[in-house]
Amino acid sequence: MDKTKVLLILPSDVLDRARILAGRATAELRLPVSLQIALRGLIEEGLKRSNAPELMSNFERQARAVRDIRRAAHQRARVESPAGRSSQRRELSRR
Repeated sequence: MDKTKVLLILPSDVLDRARILAGRATAELRLPVSLQIALRGLIEEGLKRSNAPELMSNFERQARAVRDIRRAAHQRARVESPAGRSSQRRELSRR
């Protein structure tokens, strides 16, 4: 089996819901179901429903949130850094 490692950053409420699902599956199946097993299952089942409108709206919501966070970070960096960087360059060129 070809395996690839992935770093996945999730909101804590999503991770908590996945842990609950893993616990419920452990109790129902009477087999140890880890968080990793639960997340892999959720990803596989989600990929089977790749045309579902709910899935696309979820993607859109997350993509917009990431874009907004990045835009705000770039604006903050633009406001804070130009004066600081130019004064540092002037000081270095004087030496």
